[in-house]
Amino acid sequence: MAPTSTPQTPFGRVLTAMVTPFTADGALDLDGAQQLAAHLVDAGNDGLVVNGTTGESPTTTDAEKAQLVKAVVEAVGDRAHVVAGAGTNDTAHSLELARAAEKAGAHGLLAVTPYYSKPPQEGLFRHFTAIADATELPVMLYDIPGRSGVPINTETFVRLAEHPRIVANKDAKGDLGRASWAVATSGLAWYSGDDMLNLPLLSVGAVGFVSVVGHVVTPELRALLEAHLSGDVAKATEIHQKLLPVFTGMFRTQGVITTKAALARLGLPAGPLRLPLVELSPEELEQLKHDLAHGGVHL
Repeated sequence: MAPTSTPQTPFGRVLTAMVTPFTADGALDLDGAQQLAAHLVDAGNDGLVVNGTTGESPTTTDAEKAQLVKAVVEAVGDRAHVVAGAGTNDTAHSLELARAAEKAGAHGLLAVTPYYSKPPQEGLFRHFTAIADATELPVMLYDIPGRSGVPINTETFVRLAEHPRIVANKDAKGDLGRASWAVATSGLAWYSGDDMLNLPLLSVGAVGFVSVVGHVVTPELRALLEAHLSGDVAKATEIHQKLLPVFTGMFRTQGVITTKAALARLGLPAGPLRLPLVELSPEELEQLKHDLAHGGVHL
């Protein structure tokens, strides 16, 4: 049984897009995944996204994805919403992943804009609708044109929001104006998918975050959110500004790379990366340690 949710916060408020721990030889580390999931929920996450880009989904097999969902649900599924990445640029494959995630116990699905193919808006509409029709799970769209090449237009959000199971969007578009219109006209629950814009997106109607830096600063993200919700703008701004070095440092290169490096330094399960991702150089690691220390995180 998933934690209770509301139409306004269908997946909770503070979610971390979790890395996928691997063993030293590169195999899936299910024990490590359960330990990391429990740690993140203990830190204040009320949701976790698994099998997203931060979970190295391009290089995990379908079987590994299902095993990971099952393990994380077993570890924290009564305390946090477990949302499974199911989107690809192949609609038929996405439907298979969605059904497998539902069977494995996921509480919801994350469906990214089909990447590389650059479909028109009608293609996006039919793709997301097919995923929503494939299971009984609620769906969070994921709009990230910097990776996918195609944005979801506001008009398409409005159409998609008519589907009873399309309930939210993870916004990594980086456009506060377009976000403002989409929030106002679609009625979807809006989640920041860009840590640097967590506070600005709250100001235009977002209800929470799907974060990468949540691996290391969940309590601070929770405090920022609660300050905003209580109307303490000055406190929220203070926390946001304190976290700027963390936001910057974690994204100087690809976020999975820095996150796994940080987790390893903190003694938490992470393990190696799968190619084409590669470990930080010694110089990059020193820079990460410097950045995070300025934000209050000491590796």
